[in-house]
Amino acid sequence: MGEIATSNRQITLYYSSESVRAKQTLAYAKTEGYSIHEIDILKEKLTGIQIIELADRLHIAVSDLVNQQHPAYTSKFEPHNLSTNDWIKIIQHNPNVMKQPIALRGDTTILIETPTDILKI
Repeated sequence: MGEIATSNRQITLYYSSESVRAKQTLAYAKTEGYSIHEIDILKEKLTGIQIIELADRLHIAVSDLVNQQHPAYTSKFEPHNLSTNDWIKIIQHNPNVMKQPIALRGDTTILIETPTDILKI
């Protein structure tokens, strides 16, 4: 059993409070009347298990959770082929490089590309 609890009655949104897309998604979801459990990844440090679980729920590798085009990534790192544990450490120490927002509801998990994607959940 994983660390991430989900409910069909509420959307859990992992997001960065610095992200314009995340702020728009959150506002859109609230306007639509959704019950939202907010997890700001800049304020709440994710565990390695949570990061792995998010990647698994999205059916991607942990490395694919890292936005290697993000300025916070390109200013510190070059493109790498690292171990899962190394990618987890990069996300934990630089949470703003994690692709987000990620919305969960019940068994459904999606990576939000546009704010209206929240309707898909």
